[in-house]
Amino acid sequence: MDTKTIDRRDRLARDRTHLANERTMLAYSRTGLAFAVSGAFLIKFFPSKYLMLLAFTTILVGIILFTYGIVRYIKLRREIDAI
Repeated sequence: MDTKTIDRRDRLARDRTHLANERTMLAYSRTGLAFAVSGAFLIKFFPSKYLMLLAFTTILVGIILFTYGIVRYIKLRREIDAI
């Protein structure tokens, strides 16, 4: 095989890996946002003491998921670039 072909394949594989990493980060962001919005919905429309605990827990889980997705994306991007 030609080294030019191998270099192109490696570059394309790296690009696909970057795109997959971005899709994963967007999925974490979307899920985190959905959890946070669900918690806000519970607070707004069901002002019960018991549901408030569930709502705040749901918002906290959403924030944690969103933050984890961004941190994971940055970490993996650095690892991919190092290869």
